[in-house]
Amino acid sequence: MRGMQIAMMDYLKAVLFDLGGTLVKTASPPEIIKRILEKHGVIRGLKEIALAHRRVEEDTSPEDYRLPYYEFWVKWNKRILSALRISNGDEFLAKALVDEWWDNADLELYPDARETLEKLRRRGLKLGIITNAFKKDIEEIFARVNLSNLFDIAVGIDAVGKPKPDPQIFLYAIKKLGVKPHEALFVGDSLENDYFGALKAGLRAVLIDRNSVMNDKTDLIKINDLTDLMELIYLNI
Repeated sequence: MRGMQIAMMDYLKAVLFDLGGTLVKTASPPEIIKRILEKHGVIRGLKEIALAHRRVEEDTSPEDYRLPYYEFWVKWNKRILSALRISNGDEFLAKALVDEWWDNADLELYPDARETLEKLRRRGLKLGIITNAFKKDIEEIFARVNLSNLFDIAVGIDAVGKPKPDPQIFLYAIKKLGVKPHEALFVGDSLENDYFGALKAGLRAVLIDRNSVMNDKTDLIKINDLTDLMELIYLNI
């Protein structure tokens, strides 16, 4: 452990985080969609919604991420509704899914998040967010869990028009922080978007595996709890 700490954490100046699944937890997107549709009298099964959501996620083009916030999500939701064979009232429902999303998301901060962030800040590290959400979503999350005063920057899709794992969103964030890629560590829960995305951009990376689903991946630097992050960086700060 000591050797890994020294090798990985020399010259560390900034720690950046993903949001959902890393600092905050929510109901799954299919569950949120199901709740909102049911409130408006539309019943669909969770598996059917999950399949529709996955298809739209996979088929979304890079150009779509350059759309304004509301336009992007209405278009996204219409495609989900179409996959669910819902055409009656699709304009209304697509907007309702945007407007009512966070009221139905069961949003809360993970218990280990605030303490870890405060410890990192006390050690003089710059803190940031890189997330595949829009600025408006970030602001909504921050307001609901009272996080905004802990970060130097918060970067979403609309900052560069490209989501993780594209290197540009990582490089944009560290440039705003005024640090070099090797001086920054990224922590996230997605192997492809967060861990490998950060590594490809030249940052260091830690995967948070809260449910221990990556136990077979022995070559990864991973933690099960954010409090474990302090053990990785303690010797070199």
